[in-house]
Amino acid sequence: MQLVRLGEPGSERPFVRAGDGTTYDLGGLTADVDGGFLAADGIARAAAALAAGELPEAGVEGLRVGSPIAQPGKVVCIGMNYRRHAEETGATPPTEPVVFMKAPDVVVGPADDVLIPRGSTSTDWEVELGVVIGKTARYLDSVEEALEYVAGYVVSNDVSERALQFRTAQWDKGKSCENFNPLGPALVPASEVPDPQDLGLRLWINGEKKQDSSTKDMIFSVAEIVHHLSQVMVLRPGDLINTGTPEGVALGQPDPKPYLRDGDVIELEIDGLGRQRQTARQA
Repeated sequence: MQLVRLGEPGSERPFVRAGDGTTYDLGGLTADVDGGFLAADGIARAAAALAAGELPEAGVEGLRVGSPIAQPGKVVCIGMNYRRHAEETGATPPTEPVVFMKAPDVVVGPADDVLIPRGSTSTDWEVELGVVIGKTARYLDSVEEALEYVAGYVVSNDVSERALQFRTAQWDKGKSCENFNPLGPALVPASEVPDPQDLGLRLWINGEKKQDSSTKDMIFSVAEIVHHLSQVMVLRPGDLINTGTPEGVALGQPDPKPYLRDGDVIELEIDGLGRQRQTARQA
């Protein structure tokens, strides 16, 4: 089972996609896939309704695929969380998670255009495992319990403008430009991802593979990240965590670095979570 949101920006409606690919309307259970739905055990209720045959089949051909979750309360990102990515950029691997934020309104659908900021010469790609929080996590006692607070997983493209990112000590400026977080196509429940530390991630630019790694290379696991963040902020249902990107970003390649240009096609996927495809356009 996967949760999807379909429709034009701002008018997306919730649906469930069954294992055979059939899509069912979730509108009878919830108006949206948001924090309230997740906090009220919405995924389990949707699964039960699907199994009981209580959801009407939906005709969705031609509908835009939106972000699988409504705009989150916050988007928390982890930097330098893959060993080989740290190596390619010449950075020292961190001893605790590097945390920065993206503006929540940069989250868009998995096929929406990536908008290159005006004047940008260094807009970069980053395939990442996205983690969606399902219940409030505050001062968790242990790493072992952290995954209990995860609602599901999603493909995330943490688009970055490097000149803005490194202009000051704060990375947020280069992370919060318009459309800088394509998300989806689906939210896959945590119960259907046996091991988030055993997922392959891949990304292509204009058909050329740039990133090809596994979440096994993470410095800090999903459980460690959720536990750590709960000590420094309250994670709430519907919040999104981008868990870091593997090696293969433009920043880590020889000069002249192949940053995104107008018309470039970005494709990315994570095992079991689906695939994205965007076109880079000048803002």
